[in-house]
Amino acid sequence: MAEEWRKTLSIYVNEQNQDEVDYRTPSRETVVTDLDYLLRVGERKRKLDMWYRSRGAAPLRCETRAKLVREIEKREGEIEVDLQLLKKIYYEKGGARHQEERIEKQRLTLQRDGAGWIVSRVELPVPERRPSMPLPAPDEAGDGRRQAAPRPFLNRELLGGTPPRGIAYRREEAALYADRWWDGFNPEFAAFEVDCTNYISQCLFAGGAPINYTGKRESGWWYKGYVGGREGWSYSWSVAHALEGHLARSDTGLRAEIRERPEQLELGDVIIYDWDGNGRFQHSTIVTAFDAGGMPLVNAHTTPSKHRYWDYRDSYAWTENTVYRFFHIADRF
Repeated sequence: MAEEWRKTLSIYVNEQNQDEVDYRTPSRETVVTDLDYLLRVGERKRKLDMWYRSRGAAPLRCETRAKLVREIEKREGEIEVDLQLLKKIYYEKGGARHQEERIEKQRLTLQRDGAGWIVSRVELPVPERRPSMPLPAPDEAGDGRRQAAPRPFLNRELLGGTPPRGIAYRREEAALYADRWWDGFNPEFAAFEVDCTNYISQCLFAGGAPINYTGKRESGWWYKGYVGGREGWSYSWSVAHALEGHLARSDTGLRAEIRERPEQLELGDVIIYDWDGNGRFQHSTIVTAFDAGGMPLVNAHTTPSKHRYWDYRDSYAWTENTVYRFFHIADRF
């Protein structure tokens, strides 16, 4: 039985591979019967076709490698599996060939259908839309009650100092760190389920951005790891919305200037995303390369991505209301 449903799984992965670069209506029969999923994929392919054309780019091919993370036999004739898909996407622009990589997760339900198997349900998580932790308004607990002031975590050995000045931001080193760890976790740091901003902060630190330790999680930009079982890092280190606020307002240590257009960014600069346009930023990326037209390519965690086109219109997280914040990190701190 296992060989039968695994064959269906293999066909599904091949369909995924083709759908990433071929936007024609498929002539083949699909193994998927989930109508909601098929509608979403059809709409995505239509938008991808327009997206590539607007960029002056053309998809060439996709290589997809699947890893079966978990399988559960829910009942006779039905199996649920968690898949991890490593995609390498090749496209051409301005006579140059580009490659981007992504690692996506999916959950499938397979059901026996006569002598064979079908994919009856496809769940596509969109982790970029989830904040790494809730951030209630400063004076509210969410139910109208006043919220108690957070208790700061203090490390006496680090108090009283100010970030050193005159440190150069090493943009290439930030980008190299981003490429080194795009598909994994540096074991010297805590890894989060929603890890995008923790990863970006590590890249900035690798490029020379100085720690600004305040002892309070709601201020500064700092990381101490788990100390005595407690989380020892600032919100700005780990939460996209808090990092956006820090970069927009900081006048000491890690600083940045807001740019109007993505082509004004350099290696090691940061883009932060508000998918709904409601002022709550949810995702962070770092510039690690440029395409043949000079537009930024970015790396990210949560959905691990390497040299992905900056606007994320290929993501299910993107909406027509998406707002971007372009940050040019200071050349010297």
